[in-house]
Amino acid sequence: MLTQEHAQTAREFLEASNREFDAGDHLQASEKLWGAAAHALMAAMQERGISGNSHRALRFHAEKLAREYGDPNIRLGFHIADKFHRNFCNDFMDEGEYDLDRPIVHDFVERVLSLPAQG
Repeated sequence: MLTQEHAQTAREFLEASNREFDAGDHLQASEKLWGAAAHALMAAMQERGISGNSHRALRFHAEKLAREYGDPNIRLGFHIADKFHRNFCNDFMDEGEYDLDRPIVHDFVERVLSLPAQG
């Protein structure tokens, strides 16, 4: 997948997660938020010539970007997206968490996709 395709997929997953939340399917919505974050990171990595799409590689790159840009919201956003991924598997989040945490993942995706190629 090309960088632009990863970015487009990330944004499509954000929109799909909104539709899933509206339909009451919190598990699918949670996984789509994780997918959006993962694809945003894959786009940023690919833009920098870095390969890897494992969970570990994504976490490492999110931490690296947070340090590189001095932006703790990148780190926070990744960890909240990962929380949604775990929720997909274990269904432990409640309505209040969805309402508080969804915007953080949306911000993370847009923040990562708007980073310049080199810091």
